[in-house]
Amino acid sequence: MTRRDHEGKAHMSPSEDRQRVLARNLDSLRNIMPGLMICITIALATTFIADHYGGPTLLYALLFGMTLHFLSEEGRCLEGVEFAAKRVLRIGVALLGVRITFEQVAELGIGPVLTVVSGVVLTIFIGAVLSRLLGLDKDMGLLTGGSVAICGASAALALSAVMPRHETHERNVIMTVVGVTTLSTMAMVLYPLLVGLLGLSDTDAGIFLGGTIHDVAQVVGAGYMISEGTGDVSTFVKLLRVAMLVPAVMVFMFLFRRHRHEEGSGKVPMLPGFLMAFVGLVIINSLGWIPPTITEGFTDLSRWCLVTAIAALGIKTSFQKLAVVGWRPVILMMTETLFLLLVVLAFIHFDLSSL
Repeated sequence: MTRRDHEGKAHMSPSEDRQRVLARNLDSLRNIMPGLMICITIALATTFIADHYGGPTLLYALLFGMTLHFLSEEGRCLEGVEFAAKRVLRIGVALLGVRITFEQVAELGIGPVLTVVSGVVLTIFIGAVLSRLLGLDKDMGLLTGGSVAICGASAALALSAVMPRHETHERNVIMTVVGVTTLSTMAMVLYPLLVGLLGLSDTDAGIFLGGTIHDVAQVVGAGYMISEGTGDVSTFVKLLRVAMLVPAVMVFMFLFRRHRHEEGSGKVPMLPGFLMAFVGLVIINSLGWIPPTITEGFTDLSRWCLVTAIAALGIKTSFQKLAVVGWRPVILMMTETLFLLLVVLAFIHFDLSSL
């Protein structure tokens, strides 16, 4: 029952208040479900195709989503697509933390750590410089540099979550995901051949592959294509690059908070929840509190969330918008990829990675 105060205003009882909150949540869920279910369906279909016929799942999900771009203009699906592109994305990024432990990082020694940190920092810096030289906005250079340097499409999605929203933001994300996924797939095929030509040892080959190929799946595929030892080292080095996502996201937040006065910039949160969850899971996993079965389950859930999110981003982007971008982002990402390759090879050549 409702009651009235001395001014005549109606107040609800606690049970009525809970009912209203529940009804509001149910309405929100009903609004989200159509678009979200479409994104999940795309994720299921593309994962099936990738598992049975090969190829990058994220790229398939992106392209499938783009064929359904008309749904982003239809009212029923719009809210669910937005939910998948933002909330589901952040859940997926946070769950990446279960794949990393401090022990894995320590086992590598200081050499690979120095190689990875230098490669990440220098590649992001080069991306920012090259974007200006090519006439692109700085956001594009930072986003592509971060995705090439850290962990491909996953890094692009994570970094974009803390970057200011503007009219070209989603187009930049899509172009970056398409570019790094394509380049990573090419690297998985070509880099093992380069390892043979250079005559690298299993350990150096693992450092090279783990330090240069963009996406985790392609690193694993290329590493174990050579040998089990190379596969183990390349996976650890790659996970170290994934760990660099935390400081990179924090630097991006600081950078864009200082530059939020720029045109089209939005507010950037001081410390987003998904980043705190990522760090928390790394700490918990390092303490050995997460059983292997739970780790495997969370890893699979993270992958599903990222595929669902990229499907949503595909739905929100049209081929016409991508065509406007032109050749410059392609040149940018190819140059960043080549630069990272040269940096890692330089560390291996001068034996700095064995310190």
